[in-house]
Amino acid sequence: MASEELAEIEGQISDIFRALSNGFQKLEKIKDSSRQSRQLEELTDKMRECKRLIKEFDRELKDSDYKNDPNTNKMLTEKKQSMIKELNSYVALKKQYASNLENKRVDLFEGPGEGFVEENVLLASDMNNQQLMDHGNQMMDETDQAIDRAKKVVHETIDVGTETAAALKAQTEQMSRIVNELDSIHFSIKKATKLVKEIGRQVATDRCIMALLLLIVIGVVTIIIVKIVNPQNKDIRDIPGLAPPAPARKLLWISD
Repeated sequence: MASEELAEIEGQISDIFRALSNGFQKLEKIKDSSRQSRQLEELTDKMRECKRLIKEFDRELKDSDYKNDPNTNKMLTEKKQSMIKELNSYVALKKQYASNLENKRVDLFEGPGEGFVEENVLLASDMNNQQLMDHGNQMMDETDQAIDRAKKVVHETIDVGTETAAALKAQTEQMSRIVNELDSIHFSIKKATKLVKEIGRQVATDRCIMALLLLIVIGVVTIIIVKIVNPQNKDIRDIPGLAPPAPARKLLWISD
C-alpha cells in the first residue's frame, strides 16, 4: 500500500515538473510584462504544490522505512533528493524571471509607459547619483555581454554553415566523379562486348575455312589412293602435277 501511495505521489510530482517546464518555455515567448507576471504567479503556485507533495512523499517514505529493504530505501531517498534538486532549479529560474521583471520596471534608459512613470520616479528617488550611475553601467555591461554572446552564436552558426557547405560541395564532386567513372566503365563494357562478338565471328569464319580445307585435302588424298589402286579407271581424271603410274613392262624372249 505504501509503495502505491509513493508511486502516485511521484506521478503527481512528475506531472507538475512537466507543467513547470512547459510554463517556463511559454514564459520566454511572452513579451508583455503583465502577462509575464500572471504566468509567473501560476508557476509559483505549481511550485508550492510540488513542495507540498515532496514533503508528503518524505513522510510516506519515513513511515514505510522499516517495511522496505535497504536498497529500496536508498533508491527512494535518492529519488527524493533528485526531485528536491529539480524543484530548486525551477525556484532559481523563477527568481531570475522575477528579477528581470523588476529590472524592466526600473529601466532608466528606456522611456517608461505613462502608467509606470510615478512608480519609476519613486523607485529612482531612493537611489543617489552614484547608485544610478552604477546601475546604468551594470545594465550596459549586461547588454554588451548579451550582444557579444549573440555575435558568438552568429559566428559559430556561420562557421557551421560554411563547413556544411564545403562538405556538401566535396560530396557533390565525389558523386560527379563516381558517375563519370561509371560511364567510363559502361563504355568499356560495351566496347569489350563488341570486340568479343567480332572475335567470335572471326573464329567461326576460321573454322569454316579449316573445315573446307580439310574436305579438299581428304578429296585429293582419296583420288590419289583410287588412282594408285586402279590406274586403268578412266572415269577419274589425272590430277594436274601428279604423274600417272608407269605401265607394266613386258619382256620378249627371242629363240635361237
